Amino acid sequence: MFFLLAVVISLAAILPPVLGTRGATCNATTPCSSDYPCCSEYGFCGNGYYCLGGCDPISSHSLNSCKPNPICHSANYTLSDTSRILSNYTYFNGNASEYDWVVQQGSIFNATSDGEPAIALTLTENNGGTLLSSTRYVHYGRITARLKTGRWAGVVTAFITMSSLKDEIDWEFPGDATTEGQTNYFWQGVIPQTTNGVTETGLGDTYSNWHDFTIDWQPDTLTFLVDGNVTRTVKASDCVNNATGVTEYPNTPSRIQLSLWPAGISTEPQGTIQWAGGMINWNDPDYVSAGHFYALFQSVSVQCNDTTPMNSSVTSYVYGPNVTLDTPSIAYSNATTLINNAGRLLGSNAMPVTFVSTLFASALVTQLL
Repeated sequence: MFFLLAVVISLAAILPPVLGTRGATCNATTPCSSDYPCCSEYGFCGNGYYCLGGCDPISSHSLNSCKPNPICHSANYTLSDTSRILSNYTYFNGNASEYDWVVQQGSIFNATSDGEPAIALTLTENNGGTLLSSTRYVHYGRITARLKTGRWAGVVTAFITMSSLKDEIDWEFPGDATTEGQTNYFWQGVIPQTTNGVTETGLGDTYSNWHDFTIDWQPDTLTFLVDGNVTRTVKASDCVNNATGVTEYPNTPSRIQLSLWPAGISTEPQGTIQWAGGMINWNDPDYVSAGHFYALFQSVSVQCNDTTPMNSSVTSYVYGPNVTLDTPSIAYSNATTLINNAGRLLGSNAMPVTFVSTLFASALVTQLL
């Protein structure tokens, strides 16, 4: 059981919003116009905050339409310190030194469980769930989230990484299977014919007990751990598409995302509903009593492991063209990550990083959570 202490929604009332204007939809074959140059993670063109976290450089007007991705910092984030969490991401201006996390959807509360302070991510019939995203990106490293999952059919708890190109690494906990979790990964949003998902069993009760779930993402291996014990290892060398020769392995700077989302609803595909344990019961006694479903997150630790050393002036990752393959490369930069500031373009202030990404003209799959 946990006890709610205080609502964390207060910052938006005192901060000016970072204005954003929405235009048309966008994808890799239909990029944004110069009027609304930035393609958001949800596939809409716009400006302002549309140019920040999750902005897709391939579907935007140009590779430098999106703001640079704030550089990785090794840190231990105590999530009960809500002064570092911005409750409404439309107020975020790109300053990752001011906020560690932004709430992109839903609401969070201070909570305590087994004597440990935490935050609760909520899901109601009306709010569509809660999504919390890191303001900084990780480009390889070891990430550990300490959490307790939900326990209700159709309600999915998730700890993932997601890049602007839809590289994705998942720990997900579907429905009421509280002794199981699923590990998965995707490359540039491509849904493979054979799923990369694996069900990890025998985890212990993930609702009643705190567990440390780890994504150890390195250039050559991806390892999943529970409480420090390895459950699965994926080798990049085993991810080569035999038809194209491309290594379909996550390799672009990614945000950390924590979420509680409704998989068991009528608008989801039948396979998703089945995977999540069935339809959500909005008459469940837990929901009726509390007015929401919830999952608890206590902390997130990040140990960065960028492939190329960086100096103290580096502030961001930027995408740019590769002169031989005409596909995006990734570089370090000291360009600002803030909206309405100069210094975005690649130039003498950009330091190349090992080429990491080969893009093809296949449609990218936009995933909300």
